[in-house]
Amino acid sequence: MNITTRIDGTFARLSPCGEIDFATLPPLRAAVDALPPQVTDLQWDLTLTPFMDVAGLHLLFTPTTSSGHKRRATVTGLHTQPLSLLLMAADVHPTAFDLSRLLPDTPPVGLWP
Repeated sequence: MNITTRIDGTFARLSPCGEIDFATLPPLRAAVDALPPQVTDLQWDLTLTPFMDVAGLHLLFTPTTSSGHKRRATVTGLHTQPLSLLLMAADVHPTAFDLSRLLPDTPPVGLWP
């Protein structure tokens, strides 16, 4: 998996190219761990990610770093399948998968078609 990282002060944008699954989860976590400590805002640009399985939920909702730094994560560029997975997870368990913090412009949960 190719991952492009752009850092601007306290903001970082990670743009993976390819599918997110358990085989690609370790390099994605390593990219987060490699961010400098001053990065407090992390944006996942999923424009080049057409598919993600449950590993994407682990990546986005249980962000762990070896450094222990807390970062606010958001997502942009969602394709239909990853967005559907996020909406379904939020519909099933809204407290565990709070889309309001990850997708600030998301409609309220319960509007799953």
